[in-house]
Amino acid sequence: MSYLVVFLGAGLGGALRHGVNVWAARAGSGFPFGTMLINIVGSVLMGALTGWFAARGGVPQAWRLFLTTGILGGFTTFSTFSLEAFLLWERGAHGAALAYVAVSVAAGIAGVATSLTVLRQLA
Repeated sequence: MSYLVVFLGAGLGGALRHGVNVWAARAGSGFPFGTMLINIVGSVLMGALTGWFAARGGVPQAWRLFLTTGILGGFTTFSTFSLEAFLLWERGAHGAALAYVAVSVAAGIAGVATSLTVLRQLA
């Protein structure tokens, strides 16, 4: 059942992400404002939901999965990345938090650059 809940939420989140990107593309800028907005909004919502779940207690796991892993995961995985980095920092694991952020960003960009370069050479 948990997979179905995540699946449905991710579909909604993905559709929302697409809508924001279409809206932002109409502005005609070469800067990825849509993605930036999605990442910021998703991170704010992840913090708000996590705080609400902690304060409220008793929120069924299905709702937690639907809203965070599902909708926000489909909307942006950056929100989860932001939450995990903050929780490491909050726990006092400052070095781990900085390493997590640096390696994730650097390796992510390097991965995109490498795969695009290889595939462009094959084409």
